Amino acid sequence: MEKEQELKNIVRERYAKIAEQGKAENASSCCGATTPSNKVYNIMMDDYSETNGYAEEADLGLGCGLPTQFAKIKKGDTVIDLGSGAGNDCFVARHETGAVGKVIGIDFTPIMIEKARINAERLGYNNVEFRTGDIDDMPVSDNIADVIVSNCVLNLVPNKKKVISEMYRVLKPGGHFSVSDIVLVGELPDALREDAEMYAGCVAGAIQKKEYLQIMIDQGFQNLTIQKEKPIVIPEDILSKYLNPEEVKTFNKGQTGIFSITVYAEKQGKSQNKEKLTLSEIQTESSCSPNSGCC
Repeated sequence: MEKEQELKNIVRERYAKIAEQGKAENASSCCGATTPSNKVYNIMMDDYSETNGYAEEADLGLGCGLPTQFAKIKKGDTVIDLGSGAGNDCFVARHETGAVGKVIGIDFTPIMIEKARINAERLGYNNVEFRTGDIDDMPVSDNIADVIVSNCVLNLVPNKKKVISEMYRVLKPGGHFSVSDIVLVGELPDALREDAEMYAGCVAGAIQKKEYLQIMIDQGFQNLTIQKEKPIVIPEDILSKYLNPEEVKTFNKGQTGIFSITVYAEKQGKSQNKEKLTLSEIQTESSCSPNSGCC
């Protein structure tokens, strides 16, 4: 428990600092939290600029996907955004729910909550609310949300089982989530895995893809679907901060993969009585291989 709180404090402190950084600086690093790369491209984030509801001043460049694009949000839905930052995903979700819906953003960094509230007030969105709290202990009632979205946040929380349990609790029967996150295939080098700064930068906090999906299955979620998957390539100028030149070369040739995945799943409805899913039954709608050019 003490270790979990220590890691939470690292993330909170780091994200308080990056709240004051520009989008370009955030986008050139790992989820905005580590040393920016000298390479002029985004390591993880996807482009929101053509998305309906996009608010440029609320986009800090911290995501690793576009979960709202896949979230199947309908007019009148109640949507919860986990790790809402300055509010961008909430405002995109609000475009889908309309004025008759409700959007709740949860973040444990006070300066992010302040920024999000200022943005919501400027936009005149009275049905978008931001609450301070941990996503592994959400400040919301049971069975309240039709949809949950999250963008590059679950990997930052030490106790992922607890977060996913909370997601199940707050979703209505028949509700669903679409979350983008960072996962691993193969083991990271010790220097990357153990470094606290890299933890706050998403990579060291990520777990194995199979384990990540299995937690969702064990919680009882149904119809798991990988909606999007793409490889993340860490530039050598960031890797060299943690590894020597020979280790960088070995890492780049190895079997370890770092991926952004967007996963959809549903909470069992009142009339449903389905058997537990297995990993082999998970569907994949789209994926990107390192050489496919789709990323």
